Parts: sequence; structure tokens; C-alpha cells
Amino acid sequence: MKKPTREELLRRCVRKRRYRSQGEALDAAILAGVGHQRDAYRCPLCGHWHLTSR
Repeated sequence: MKKPTREELLRRCVRKRRYRSQGEALDAAILAGVGHQRDAYRCPLCGHWHLTSR
């Protein structure tokens, strides 16, 4: 499988909700009822935090 281009990664980033901190992202997942199914990661493109499924 080929590595995604920067443009593809940027498109993925733009579609995701951004959080200021890891705690804020995980709190949002808990409030949505999916806290046990999500992890937070710092995006290398925008520097904010996103949620991803486990």
C-alpha cells in the first residue's frame, strides 16, 4: 500500500473536528457515548487533537 500524499492527509485533517487538548478530545468522546471506542492523537499537520477509532 502506498503512503498517502500530503494533500490526502490534509483532506482527512480538514474533515475532522479539532480539539485544543487531548483531554478535551477524550471528554467529547465520552459525552458522545463512544469514549471506550476512541483514542485521541495530535495531528502532525494542524497541531490540534483529533479522535480516531481504536
